[in-house]
Amino acid sequence: MSLLNYSLMVIILLLNACVTQQPLEEYRVFYQAETNKPYDDVLAELEIAIAEHNFRITGHSRVGKVIRERDNIAFPDYDTVQFCNLTHAKVLLELSPHAVRQMPCNVVVYQFKNKVIINTRLLNTHTDNKQLNQFSKKINAMLKAIVDFSAEE
Repeated sequence: MSLLNYSLMVIILLLNACVTQQPLEEYRVFYQAETNKPYDDVLAELEIAIAEHNFRITGHSRVGKVIRERDNIAFPDYDTVQFCNLTHAKVLLELSPHAVRQMPCNVVVYQFKNKVIINTRLLNTHTDNKQLNQFSKKINAMLKAIVDFSAEE
């Protein structure tokens, strides 16, 4: 084997070693709905839906409102609402310590083209852990119900 061929082979092997594939656990799927309802109504119903599914709001960032107030400009609404249920969190973390990267649950709400968009990240249901997949399906059903309730007109 010539030095050039050997060098090329080493370079290719090194490049392949540097390429990382996203682990299956980090795969992200989103669920989204849109509505014509007033923005504040969507936020109010989002809070109700979160509580009805026995979650507690742990944070609410009103990014658009803060930018409007700080800069005294017209700026659209953008909100992120974080929520958690400690019982569910414990189960999730016992099933996979790496799942902490997906916590807390999060819903974003924003306006786009005269619609209010409600979006959440779903948990991965395609891991090697069957119990984790089943639990994630259960949580995903709740997340979808929360988004759908918020969007209902």
